[in-house]
Amino acid sequence: MGKSNLPLNNLLTIKLRQSDLDHKLVITIDFPYHPGIAELIKKQVPSSRWSQRLGCWYVAKEQFDLNHFFEVFKRVAWVDYSDLKSNIKTIVNSDAKAKDYSHRASTALPKGYLEKLEQKRYSLSTQKTYVAYFKDFIHHFGGLQLESISSENINHYILSLIRKEKVSASEQNQRINAIKFYYEKVLGGDKQYFLIDRPKKNTTLPKVLSKTEVQQILKQTHNIKHRCILALIYSAGLRRSELISLKITDIISERGQVRIAGAKGNKDRYSLLSFKMLNELREYYKQYKPQYWLFEGAVNKQYSASSIAQILSKGCELAGIKRRVTPHMLRHSFATHLLEQGTDLRYIQELLGHSSTKTTEIYTHVSNKSMQQIKNPLDDFFDNSSP
Repeated sequence: MGKSNLPLNNLLTIKLRQSDLDHKLVITIDFPYHPGIAELIKKQVPSSRWSQRLGCWYVAKEQFDLNHFFEVFKRVAWVDYSDLKSNIKTIVNSDAKAKDYSHRASTALPKGYLEKLEQKRYSLSTQKTYVAYFKDFIHHFGGLQLESISSENINHYILSLIRKEKVSASEQNQRINAIKFYYEKVLGGDKQYFLIDRPKKNTTLPKVLSKTEVQQILKQTHNIKHRCILALIYSAGLRRSELISLKITDIISERGQVRIAGAKGNKDRYSLLSFKMLNELREYYKQYKPQYWLFEGAVNKQYSASSIAQILSKGCELAGIKRRVTPHMLRHSFATHLLEQGTDLRYIQELLGHSSTKTTEIYTHVSNKSMQQIKNPLDDFFDNSSP
């Protein structure tokens, strides 16, 4: 490992946890934002990836090598792996079962693949994923000309990944997208050039908080900066990445709006700015005097995504909420509460930045507005019962 410019004293703490991402076990790597730590993870931790949803780096559990991780960070950070101790034997020995992706370093991409990804302005994370998965595809078919591979062969390849590699439905879709990108975008083929079977989509409902729970969390968050962070995520329906990317100039007080620039899909949008929130933000600004980002961490850098999760976790603990609550649940709760108070679904779609109303319609399955109008038949058993 090369020299690090990180200080050896006052070491940062890296928290390792086991988590579930798209129905796949992963080890999350959580730490207060530090560019040096992030750079070491990218360069020294094999198969590490950034998750926007989790707000931290992660590695698939079967690919995580704890011994190597300790070796990388033994002089630059304190590694807290207490949450992994129950599964430590499996994790430490996971290198014996780790998948071999060494071919990716020597596999050449076809001309135009990476350039087209850049032209289409795919995110760096998506580019990295597509490149890795398409190199796996090329490696699987050896020296075959890509144009000669049939859709039947591709479907057999995907099936082998499901059976042998046990890939998740989400990863299956990503691998299909990486393959289709080459034939449809790079070669300019028809969208039906390859009929590749996709996995059946799982229907999972978003988890939400009640208004009372949100109120209690904010009430127990006494630091005004922390309270403003959580309140703004909820009151504007923001993703965590959108919150930390807000600039001071994105608060448009005279119109009661929050401007979200370059959000998911490189789209700009506006959302609601609560007048109560505006008063809190003004008080926060007087106390903290941010320079550029609305919420700043050390040395005027963007605030850490992992710190937001820690703030919320502490607020939930003080509010007596036992279940696991994530920052994204505040966004889900915002949408659900708007629906329950009668806001048109199309307006909610705009506020959340959804491309289709079908995405927003999922909140109709979570809202209890319609359920409150239905009388439970069990209640009839007690209506006329004697005390």
